[in-house]
Amino acid sequence: MVDHSLNDKVVLIAGGAKNLGGLLARDLARNGARAIAVHYNSEATRAAAESTRDEVKALGAECELFQADLTAAANATQLFDDVRARFGKVDIAVNTVGMVLKKPMLETSEDEYDTMFAINSKSAFFFLKEAGRVLEDHGKVVTMVTSLLGAFTPFYSTYAGGKAPVEHFTRAAAKEFGERGISVTAVGPGPMDTPFFYGQEGDDAVAFHKSAAALSAWSRTGLTDIEDVVPLLRHLVTDGWWMTGQTILTNGGYTTK
Repeated sequence: MVDHSLNDKVVLIAGGAKNLGGLLARDLARNGARAIAVHYNSEATRAAAESTRDEVKALGAECELFQADLTAAANATQLFDDVRARFGKVDIAVNTVGMVLKKPMLETSEDEYDTMFAINSKSAFFFLKEAGRVLEDHGKVVTMVTSLLGAFTPFYSTYAGGKAPVEHFTRAAAKEFGERGISVTAVGPGPMDTPFFYGQEGDDAVAFHKSAAALSAWSRTGLTDIEDVVPLLRHLVTDGWWMTGQTILTNGGYTTK
């Protein structure tokens, strides 16, 4: 029988320094993972990554930090190789990396387009590729996308557009890696109550997003709480292994597909 628990599992979390990634790192450590590899992008997030590392260790798991700019494919290769060299294997890979831009198409520059697709699409593709190369049989891969994939809205063309290909990458990877028992899913939260959301939105937009979900009245802030996303992620990388090739929107009814 395959053990789908977190027992003795090594987990790589891209964007694991803070917000959803940091909370997931602590949660999986608390629930029995042997080791957590926390990826962070740059010196700007090193302090947060170090704090998450210390908390993970206090929960009884091993933890190491790995810095990489994942918009370069070679860096994704190096990241997975370094994590495997440090811990002996990689069982679970979760990619929370993303960047949001809210801007009219007519005001969006070529550089902004290239940056958004490099972060939200290219990095996701090569993360999936390297996960398929390195993960142990019966591994699990999850990539964060966005509930805007189920929305009809202006101003997020390069953000939602950059995340949209990840749905197709997920389906392809699920088919290609399935013969080794590896499950591959994408999860699209609604607007989350983190700095990732608030930096792009004015007061009127924040008020709208807080009221848009069917379950808004029962949420602490009206937005998606990262504490409500983590249990789904934990399920997908453990007993939820039978779900693969899917894009799952977890958003309180903010959008549907």
